[in-house]
Amino acid sequence: MTIFQYNFPTRIQFGPGAVRGLAPALAEMGKKRPLIVTDRGLAPLAPVTRTRDELAQAGLDVAVFSGVWGNPVKSQVTAGVAAFKAHGADSIVGLGGGAAIDVAKAILLMVNHPGDLFEYEDEKPGARPIDREIPYWVSVPTTAGTGSEVGRSTVISDDETHVKKIIFSPKLLAARVFLDPELTLELPAAVTAATGMDALTHLVEAYLAKGFQPLCDGIALAGTKLVAQGLPRAVDFARRIERGEKALAHAPEHVEARGQMLNAATMGGVAFQKGLGVTHSLAHALSTVCDLHHGLANGIAIPYAMSFNASVAAERLTDLARMVGAKEQSARGFVVWLEELRQDIGIPQDLRAAGVRDEHLDRLVQIAVADACHPNNPRPVSESDFRALFRQALGAS
Repeated sequence: MTIFQYNFPTRIQFGPGAVRGLAPALAEMGKKRPLIVTDRGLAPLAPVTRTRDELAQAGLDVAVFSGVWGNPVKSQVTAGVAAFKAHGADSIVGLGGGAAIDVAKAILLMVNHPGDLFEYEDEKPGARPIDREIPYWVSVPTTAGTGSEVGRSTVISDDETHVKKIIFSPKLLAARVFLDPELTLELPAAVTAATGMDALTHLVEAYLAKGFQPLCDGIALAGTKLVAQGLPRAVDFARRIERGEKALAHAPEHVEARGQMLNAATMGGVAFQKGLGVTHSLAHALSTVCDLHHGLANGIAIPYAMSFNASVAAERLTDLARMVGAKEQSARGFVVWLEELRQDIGIPQDLRAAGVRDEHLDRLVQIAVADACHPNNPRPVSESDFRALFRQALGAS
């Protein structure tokens, strides 16, 4: 099978079996003691065990840290730093979903930097500088959602308050990225849908974000088209496999759809360097207050958010409608396409179906107003706007 290589700026290898280039890449850099950082649920499964064994067979002394789960918190990072030092690691392989890759970046930061992780929070007054060596690391995503594999930031929550903190530095970019669709073929339909909506939200919000960044705009449009082509098919294959059609796992059309989604997620991770918007502020609040999966929160919220933006971003929403092949090529047509996609892939139609309740509203609004994403939204978002959006998403009239 063909493995494609492209740089933007990170060196990316893409294609079925791309992860087999991991051991040679580490050896090329003289690394001998990698630490795999991964999700607790993924650790006993083939993507991790096979990768660990292949690294060991190549003569590398490999260890696994699997203390990542849910929305990542600082204590997971602290435990990961201890594991890195206990192994005498010289590199990290971030292998898993966005949570594992974000924790990997935070571990890398804290290996050689003093103090507390949150002292490095982006734009915090008096924040410590990120000015020391970051150990060599490579990224291997096993979901197609966050785009964290090509990102320059990590998002970690406070253990007590669950408030998300963003740490940013170009030093956190991975040295290499391996996009291997074979690692995503067994993802459940629900995970495929939620992570796919995360990728889509990055792309859509990047295209609408304020500012002039034509490179990101072009990537966002092309990535949105890939989601429209790949996400419904990937979810459909996952459902059929879950119903017992196991032979479909490696069907060429399934591999193709998973590859489209991996590239779309990576493109989203590049595009949203331009900025995000109101959907992410809604979603960050939902993850903080209700511990909702980030991609699921985005998937529920995005039609409401794009309806809110339609009055000021109709032209760009129409561009997106054309790109995805919406029945009506207009701002409203794109919102309808989002609603239909959400229903087709099994994302709940409102927040109440995801366990959010009216009593959460005040805290949700408080967190969303303070979030750093909505200032880039094309339409300003007030406290009363956030309250109205959450009420709409709860199914209130």
